[in-house]
Amino acid sequence: MSEQKYAGFWIRFVACLIDTLLVCMILGPLLISVYGTQYFTWIKPFMETYIEGLSTLSVDLLLQAQAIAEQNRGGSGDFIFTYILPSLAIVVFWIYRSATPGKMIFRMKIVDAKTGGEPSAVQCIVRYLGYFVSIFGGLIGFLWISMDARKQGWHDKIAGTVVIREK
Repeated sequence: MSEQKYAGFWIRFVACLIDTLLVCMILGPLLISVYGTQYFTWIKPFMETYIEGLSTLSVDLLLQAQAIAEQNRGGSGDFIFTYILPSLAIVVFWIYRSATPGKMIFRMKIVDAKTGGEPSAVQCIVRYLGYFVSIFGGLIGFLWISMDARKQGWHDKIAGTVVIREK
């Protein structure tokens, strides 16, 4: 594995942005077809409150922003569209392609850290669950990629994976 080129923080960040854009392009029309355009009217007050809360470091404003978002959830269908389906899609891509579309664009793939081979389905699921550890750790688990010799985030370390750039 020492000859592998590990994918760093910024290239992975851009790949994540691409994946997010793709998910929004797919889910947006689905959500509009189910809930109508009023589904998205909460975004502006949420963003205004959230940005003000960040700029002033106000926990109260951040909690208000969270409350705005929670008031505008569309029930179990919304939960399925916005959480379950994207989660499944990501894990399925990891299992069958060892990468999401964003990673594929930059010729990156997820591999087993010990063997350099394809990750197992269990590793892919554990890696996804490891995202929550990285998120709830103040995003430090993702920033760790920029400091780690093998460019592993906490989710990679937990699952025993690395992200490499193919030649």
